[in-house]
Amino acid sequence: MSADTASRTAMSSGRSARGTEFRETMLGTLRLDDEDRTRRVRLDLTVTADRVMRPLGTTEARATGRIRVAGWADDPCAEGELEISPLARRRIRYRITFTADGRRLTLDGWKSVTPRRPVASMTVLPYTLYEDGARIGTGTLRFPVGTQLLPFLSSFRFPRREDPAAFLVPRWCGEPGRTEVWYTTVTDPDTGCGLWLHHELTAPADGSAPYAHGWAAVFPKDGPVRHARFGPAEWTLEASGFSADGATARPGRLTGSAEGGALRWDLAERPMDEPLFTFPRWSWRRPLLPAAQMLPAARARYDGTFVHDDTTLTLTAAPGASARIYGHGNARRWAWLHADLGGGDVLEIVAAVSMRPGLRRLPPLVFLRLRRHGRDWPRRPERPALGWAGAGRFRAAIGLPTWTVTGRCGLRRIRVEVTQPADRTLALDYTDPDGRHAMCRNCERADTHVLLERWWWGGWRTEAEWSLDGTAHAEVGTR
Repeated sequence: MSADTASRTAMSSGRSARGTEFRETMLGTLRLDDEDRTRRVRLDLTVTADRVMRPLGTTEARATGRIRVAGWADDPCAEGELEISPLARRRIRYRITFTADGRRLTLDGWKSVTPRRPVASMTVLPYTLYEDGARIGTGTLRFPVGTQLLPFLSSFRFPRREDPAAFLVPRWCGEPGRTEVWYTTVTDPDTGCGLWLHHELTAPADGSAPYAHGWAAVFPKDGPVRHARFGPAEWTLEASGFSADGATARPGRLTGSAEGGALRWDLAERPMDEPLFTFPRWSWRRPLLPAAQMLPAARARYDGTFVHDDTTLTLTAAPGASARIYGHGNARRWAWLHADLGGGDVLEIVAAVSMRPGLRRLPPLVFLRLRRHGRDWPRRPERPALGWAGAGRFRAAIGLPTWTVTGRCGLRRIRVEVTQPADRTLALDYTDPDGRHAMCRNCERADTHVLLERWWWGGWRTEAEWSLDGTAHAEVGTR
């Protein structure tokens, strides 16, 4: 089954062809039960639903964003759900989970919609704050109509929805000289550990039997990096995903073990966003380039366990993402970054020099995708690689321990600096279908600084800035 066929099947099984997205900001106060003062609160949410919102019915939606409580909390990875039912049930309910002072809390409340007070009832959200089911505070949030109504209305989008599971279907159709990869990277917010699961199919160029193999790695906050391999094993075609030597990567689930059980994992995956095509979308459907990479979901959350030696990590809503690669093998040189910037924003970069004659002498081509507030920049993936005014608009300086990407598109420019400390970096050997070798140096606890600027009235001004300390996922590969 092709990815397109699987996607259409998912749509016909009940998922709407289009969804709803919007952004909302609310301001208010919180009073904790054990305090005698009131704290100011700001909640910025990006809300997504898998169907077009129904004003006369009930719409279930996901919410991600940032919550700030003065002097107490600032969590850019808040998440939860909304029940939007203004007429059928006369309420809009919010359940948002976030972390404050190391504690996992839930904000639960609803707007009680009534025609007697239409504006107030649609803009005032009384709520209760819970910890482990017990009340610890109460508060009220208000939608500031005067300053936020226009941004709120202009943020509505009705994008075509694509099922992330459709992109896990194997692409390989029996041709020699191909490699296909399913990989997942995760950050445990409680311990700071980074995880890397790599599943790979290799079809040798000499026409010999394809084989499946891979590895798992853990990057502890304190201690050396640990990894173990599984396979090689006979390749068995799966309806969706990867399965070999006890390791599986299927829609919604990642399980397996390596090195006789020294490393074991059982993780549930919850996609939190739409697919993100780092390369042009056509390059995934039609493999004309040396390789292509994409994310079935730009962001995901992971629950479950990862065991390494005598240590068990228990993950709860850990941020990360899975990605796919299909092509002829590894590049001559490459750099890769996945950065969850918080609040629903994601940055994905692939910068590479091809092995093909003629292309190998070019500087690295950069494919950069920044998803911010639900929109992708640059709008077309090929723009960073080729530029609208000639090659070189985006540039990559690949090296270790620090590499950079800079570029400009339209009225915006970006600078990304990635640092992979040696003690947090794992060196692994890759074997291409033609038998040649490459060395990758992967770090699931990389540091990243991202500066996004916009041209405004004759000068560059900072539009957004992010600094990630040990939570970015990065890699540099060489021959």
